[in-house]
Amino acid sequence: MKQQLILLCFTCFLFACQDKQRLSEQEIEKILKVAEKQSLLMAQSLMNEKDKLPKTIGKNGELETSLSKWWCSGYFPGTLWYLYENIGSNELKNYAEDYSERIEKEKFMTRNHDVGLMIYCSFGNGLRLSENGHYKEVVLQGAESLCTRYRPSLNCIRSWDWNKDVWQYPVIIDNMMNLEILMWATKYSGNPKYAQIAKSHADKTLKNHFRPDYSCYHVVSYDTITGNPEKKMTYQGFSDESSWARGQAWALYGYTMMFRETGDSAYVKHAHKVASFILNHPNLPKDKIPYWDFNDPKIPNAYRDASAAALIASALIELSRFSSPEKADEYLDIATIQLRNLASPEYLAEPGTNCHFILKHSVGNMPQGGEIDVPLTYADYYFIEALTRYKKYVLNS
Repeated sequence: MKQQLILLCFTCFLFACQDKQRLSEQEIEKILKVAEKQSLLMAQSLMNEKDKLPKTIGKNGELETSLSKWWCSGYFPGTLWYLYENIGSNELKNYAEDYSERIEKEKFMTRNHDVGLMIYCSFGNGLRLSENGHYKEVVLQGAESLCTRYRPSLNCIRSWDWNKDVWQYPVIIDNMMNLEILMWATKYSGNPKYAQIAKSHADKTLKNHFRPDYSCYHVVSYDTITGNPEKKMTYQGFSDESSWARGQAWALYGYTMMFRETGDSAYVKHAHKVASFILNHPNLPKDKIPYWDFNDPKIPNAYRDASAAALIASALIELSRFSSPEKADEYLDIATIQLRNLASPEYLAEPGTNCHFILKHSVGNMPQGGEIDVPLTYADYYFIEALTRYKKYVLNS
């Protein structure tokens, strides 16, 4: 019995050491090769359907596509650009250009706050990695379109135009992800208005979206007369007062990005507090792949959300750059565990399966019964982004 206990302790020790051991470049390259195979198969499958982009797997088990106006249309082109950055294949670059062009018309989108994600994840990455000067004008126009949704009297960007009988002026935590395109636009154009709008929105969200424990609401609706919150609730989480996992991830990523772009210490302090909430939550599993909502009463039998894990990993890798050595180690330990588990057979699809998506087991909108335990394009995007950041900031620093 004593020998069995010693063996068990030793086994646990080995697993703990493996969790903390950094991913090697060889491990990451192996994962990226799988992602490349899947993404090339995906790109080839839709090559002759020029108005379509991958979305998820439908209830019939077949690939579900979207038009360019769908909020996550920029993610697959962005994934192709990240893979091109890592692998350097002209085939990947050609596909990245093709799938980016499919959504160029959305640079004029003014009825959707996610024009920032649509354009910046695709053309923004293309701009970093190519010499195509036309991309600058595409991204700048996307930023201009996003600005039309900003109301100066409320100091924030309106998220949705629908459900007007419920919300006066809804702002969702996801909208933090659309601010990076505005920061770029000021740097490129020299016009301060874009960055001013981004900072105004981030400040208002910081003030009103967060609870004392630094978890966040999904939706805050503002009174259009007073500018004060009139409702705080959820649309995609378990309940109004629960902590929807991807919402916490949007917050962590968004404020880390805003610190990188502005140097405002209030943002990095807030990002650290959001990270503390996530990483110290009693319902965060040992493998660090969150349940879709931290407060789902079905835990531990609730669905996991790979998209939230990929987002958190990517954000933590970047946040580690702006942290004390002790905090940086903690964040990188967690991100390493997340990436290693996302790269396990439980989450990483075998080439040729999973309708050519890279990751399995994400949750889109549980309350509305949409995209439950399926692959999602943004899970793939942030997974590849996290691996790219890991190579750049952890292995090559």
